[in-house]
Amino acid sequence: MFGWEFPPHISGGLGTACFGLTRGLAKHGVKMIFVVPKAYGDEDQSAVRLLPAEDVDVSHTAVELEEFWKQISYMEIGSNIVPYVGPEEFERMMSGKELDGVNQHVSSSSGKFRFSGKYGKDLMSEVSRYALVAASIAAREQFDIIHAHDWLTYLAGISAKLISGKPLVVHMHATEFDRSGENVNQAVYDIERKGLHMADMVIAVSHLTRNIVINRFGVPEDKVVTVHNAVDFSSISDFPEVKRWVDEKVVTFLGRVTYQKGPDYFIEAANRVIKKYPNVRFVMAGSGDMLNRMIRRAAELGISNKFHFTGFLKGDEVNRMFAISDVYVMPSVSEPFGISPLEAMRSNVPVIISKQSGVAEVLRHALKVDFWDIDAMADCIYGLLNYEALSTYFKRYGQEEVNSLKWENAALEVKKVYQSVLGWG
Repeated sequence: MFGWEFPPHISGGLGTACFGLTRGLAKHGVKMIFVVPKAYGDEDQSAVRLLPAEDVDVSHTAVELEEFWKQISYMEIGSNIVPYVGPEEFERMMSGKELDGVNQHVSSSSGKFRFSGKYGKDLMSEVSRYALVAASIAAREQFDIIHAHDWLTYLAGISAKLISGKPLVVHMHATEFDRSGENVNQAVYDIERKGLHMADMVIAVSHLTRNIVINRFGVPEDKVVTVHNAVDFSSISDFPEVKRWVDEKVVTFLGRVTYQKGPDYFIEAANRVIKKYPNVRFVMAGSGDMLNRMIRRAAELGISNKFHFTGFLKGDEVNRMFAISDVYVMPSVSEPFGISPLEAMRSNVPVIISKQSGVAEVLRHALKVDFWDIDAMADCIYGLLNYEALSTYFKRYGQEEVNSLKWENAALEVKKVYQSVLGWG
């Protein structure tokens, strides 16, 4: 299995999903080698054997691997691409020297690549070098099937398939259309399309994503199956004791502050709520290329005194944020799935989600609105804040519902995909 990140070192939902899925698969007797570009030594390896790509020596690469490398060397374009970050944010990161670069070549002394393991300015080169290491791993290890998560690892999955002859399953957690709308990055789209068509089977995290894979990438319907994500609460203690720092009600947005997540609709809905229900504060937790614009918009609307911008939260910070929240809103423009509403519901917080999210397919006890309908969004927020019985209903039944969405169940469906591809069913 090829991934790009693994807890506790994550920047979003992909690493969390990989962790939950691997733990679930282990419970069903699946043994995994989980490959990441870089490991830090504090990862939980109880369910997987974690293999850092930078520990793999490629100095004695076989001739057939070199032939394969010639086929994909065009990808080593050194382009400055950072997923989930727009031009404004990227320029700031570049000027602040916040991006990580890596060596371009194999060290002559060790025969190993160095990886930053992050979304840095050398990302495309890391993606292509990761594919070369994957080919080397596939030539040495014993395994039955290959599983690659998202576009960053698709070339690695393809290389492992070509070298080993073993079947490839690719997992689509988010497409380039989700991240960028119609302004797609062509290099990323090309990798996604190549991975989807080279795969023996594609797993989509929602019917929404499955339809995009079929209609926008031209993948045959019978090759794409939906396995909804779940949520892993095994490492979360009971609700943390947190002292509320304000008397007002708290409404929270938690996610990347980017086009895909719809933060601008959250701001506009908040403005409408504040006019009718002043005893409230809004929190935008996250970072991204639209953050400065959102801060400016809150100031323009005259609601800055009612808004808090926390920056990126992780781990226990997220749990503490939910513990003081009265309502959680996910107004995503295009959300392949969306795990954060499940985390909020588990924390006894009623949620409002966009109809344009994959998680809307599986949740019954959540309020659902079109992302663009800020009046409906404001009405839902107002209702949950103002009517205690409504809030209590969604808290009670939402928590019961989310506790049934286990990774163990999702993993069983993934195992069935493996068995089908291998002809073991």
